Amino acid sequence: MEYRPLGKTGLDVSVAGLGCGGNSRLGLGRGASFDDCVAVVRTAVDLGVNFLDTAEAYGTEEIVGAAARSYDRNKLVISTKAIFRGGDETAERVTAKVEASLKRLDLDYVDVFHFHAVGPEAYAHHRDVLAPALLRLKEQGKVRHVGITETGPRDPEQKMLAKAIHEAPWEVIMLAYSLVNQGARRAVFPVTLKRGIGTLLMFVVRNIFSNDAYRRNVFAKLVEQGQLDASIVSDGDPLGFLVSEGGAESITDAAYRYARHEQGADVILFGTGSKDHVRANVESILRPALPAPVIERLHATFGHLSGVGLDLPGPVKT
Repeated sequence: MEYRPLGKTGLDVSVAGLGCGGNSRLGLGRGASFDDCVAVVRTAVDLGVNFLDTAEAYGTEEIVGAAARSYDRNKLVISTKAIFRGGDETAERVTAKVEASLKRLDLDYVDVFHFHAVGPEAYAHHRDVLAPALLRLKEQGKVRHVGITETGPRDPEQKMLAKAIHEAPWEVIMLAYSLVNQGARRAVFPVTLKRGIGTLLMFVVRNIFSNDAYRRNVFAKLVEQGQLDASIVSDGDPLGFLVSEGGAESITDAAYRYARHEQGADVILFGTGSKDHVRANVESILRPALPAPVIERLHATFGHLSGVGLDLPGPVKT
């Protein structure tokens, strides 16, 4: 495993981070038992993954907490999140939600606590009304670092982050980034690198990379809309060159490697409910960067796209 600093937090994190939500939710999404889900987390940690990201909304905090008890707590970096809806949410609610997460995790503190899926219209309330409560909890040692995550599918232009990355108190952000959703390369990473904000990348691999029929359908629509040239779909799989020219094991493998080696990317989050997939995902994230000509082609072909591949968890329509 490779490790790097998470911005200026002082935390050293694995470049591969286990995301405990998405469709899989560590296996809960397919009806796996609690113990089987715990085993997925342990598999990741045993491979060197020390960054574990969960959330109240995922229903996996208890699983992460149970798995964490098998290891030295000081060697794990545990992140969780909570959603606050509407302008009537109070600082007291923040305290209550953090305490509830700590109870489910069976921990005295979390390394990062995020406001979860914050849209542009709700950002000011989170910053001005709710964040001071997180800072008080940080003073108490219950939260080590303060984070915020975007709502990629509902804010594809990353308007919320465009403000947040320039302001206190955010030490860590979670954002959507992939080889067909590259906006952060221009608008976010230059600022986070300069200001020392830690970055957690989500939506790195989604259905557009793992589902052939769905991918072809998405690209066909992009051609119809005039966002891509028709030649992209004329020779079969529009991303097939990643394997044939890029030397990738698969399109998914290429997607992980593209994000992993982007300047400004700290942790590449992956989600799964399978121990075998844990190993495969970690192996991809640890492989070398794609060849420079392939990366240049990705930037030239898809760099202008916004919001592509940001499907929410749920059934895929092909």
